[in-house]
Amino acid sequence: MVREDLRNIAIIAHVDHGKTTLVDQMLKQGGTFRENQVVEERVMDSGALERERGITILAKNTSIHYNGVKINIIDTPGHADFSGEVERVLKMVSGVLILVDAAEGPMPQTRFVTQKALEMGLKLIIVVNKVDRPDARVKEVIDEVLELLMDLDASDDQLESPFVFCSGRDGTSSLDPDVKGNDLIPLFDTILNHFPPLEMDEKGSLQILVSSIDYNDYVGRIGIGRVERGVARQNADVVVCNYNHPEVSLRGKIVNLYEIEGLNRVPCESATAGDIVCFSGLEKINIGDTVCAADCREPVAFVKISDPTVEMIFSVNDSPFAGKEGKFVTTRHLRDRLYRELLRDVSLRVEDTDSTDAFRVSGRGEMHLSILIETMRREGYEFQVSAPKVLYHDVDGERYEPVERLIVDVPEDNTGPVFQSMGERKGELLHMNAMGSRMRLEFLVPSRGLFGYKSEFLTDTKGEGVMSSVFFEYQPYKGEISRRTNGSLVAFETGEAVTYGLYNAQGRGILFITPGTPVYEGMVVGCSPKDEDINVNVCKTKHLTNTRSSSSDDALRLIPPKKMSLEEALEYIGDDELLEVTPLNIRVRKRILDSELRAKARAKAKLQ
Repeated sequence: MVREDLRNIAIIAHVDHGKTTLVDQMLKQGGTFRENQVVEERVMDSGALERERGITILAKNTSIHYNGVKINIIDTPGHADFSGEVERVLKMVSGVLILVDAAEGPMPQTRFVTQKALEMGLKLIIVVNKVDRPDARVKEVIDEVLELLMDLDASDDQLESPFVFCSGRDGTSSLDPDVKGNDLIPLFDTILNHFPPLEMDEKGSLQILVSSIDYNDYVGRIGIGRVERGVARQNADVVVCNYNHPEVSLRGKIVNLYEIEGLNRVPCESATAGDIVCFSGLEKINIGDTVCAADCREPVAFVKISDPTVEMIFSVNDSPFAGKEGKFVTTRHLRDRLYRELLRDVSLRVEDTDSTDAFRVSGRGEMHLSILIETMRREGYEFQVSAPKVLYHDVDGERYEPVERLIVDVPEDNTGPVFQSMGERKGELLHMNAMGSRMRLEFLVPSRGLFGYKSEFLTDTKGEGVMSSVFFEYQPYKGEISRRTNGSLVAFETGEAVTYGLYNAQGRGILFITPGTPVYEGMVVGCSPKDEDINVNVCKTKHLTNTRSSSSDDALRLIPPKKMSLEEALEYIGDDELLEVTPLNIRVRKRILDSELRAKARAKAKLQ
């Protein structure tokens, strides 16, 4: 059977190249909203964290209708740390729109997702977005995209992919780079003409490959996937199996069945091969499972998700302030929450450790894990995490480490500090190109060399630099890299920080706290410029006599402290420190709180 009435597509691109904004306009011009309906920007970014940060974290499904054809659209994340989301949804589509910024051109994540699409043999449409930018360089970007496709060994058919030139913000498209266009009809027509109708087997036994999981308090787990073969029907008896784990076998019933119409899930009684559906009733279903007819157990092969490259230890909070701010604080709560995250995030790994109250969590990068941490603290969890570490591989007795492809765009005057920093971090220069008054530098650098580099990079480039990276491959160990050259200011006693104590401490470094902040012994309250920790007493008050009064503290002027965000705190902490995370606060602390025990441990480490 040929499905002339259906196209399944995904939109993939680097972060901030305008995928979600373009989907907004496709929904508006596809008739999803009323003429006078008020619609917020980036409607597909429904999560609070997504809206706050301006990034897409989870892949999401929507659909439009054009000329009697239903176009299912999957909006995917652009940040490299969430590339697992992209890899798993490509099994649901037969074609992809590769979005490229008209000024920035192909970036690291563009390369990564394009390679995955080419490996799966998907048809491509190249969408050059933001052609209305004053610094747009459309002709050069076309050449860069073709070079990228040739570099990735694209087939002749894929090299002949059509180009569409869009302004996602204005909702215009054109097939001519010199003509602006009035609407997205040229893009819609290209999708219908270039992506062939789906050839599906409607008469065969049912197969649904689960590519995503959602959860609802009323119906439980909801599987999302494409009907690969046959017809899915409500209340049908099915069996769940897995291609990579033949031992998985679960019998059940599809209780509720939904099709995706616009931004809504609409109940339906049946869905034909090629349709993307949501269904509930199978409580133990996972991503990668296949739902088959009860009398025909034939699982569908699922894409192998790339392995994690970074790990952190999540453990129960044991600081003096433990249990005061969180709702979920025990080992059982932490363990259940982390293992529950595995059901939704295919690129995450969670393992037990020798300690009953600590768990090893591995992910694609610092942002991948920081989003999980931020989500958990907003849900009321209280815990502590270690500094991120890269995952090494042993190949024939030799140690290999993850290496990333880093691209930076900087003003010409700021290239010197970048080269110096890359040299210190074992970076290897691949390419250097001039782009007007700016330079684009491309490096291969060990993943651990990028820990804590972002804030230093912004300082070196006076806030004008743009950097992005994506995992490249495992290479032989590059040698020692100094992660941090400064020490910490550590609180000497438990109490409440006061102006007088902070005034005396601020001469030693940069403070992180303000007067009135509760502190405990071993808590990090600031950053020292020296390569050693300094104990400070921020709770110290002025000794009162008959000639002095506490009111004289009003004259003391404090330098405004540095407020650490979650990402900055993760970049900052060293191997002997932990990050205490609660719903209300983020605190950096020493693993050993007692100053005398800490000094003994440090002396012992030096002797060894």
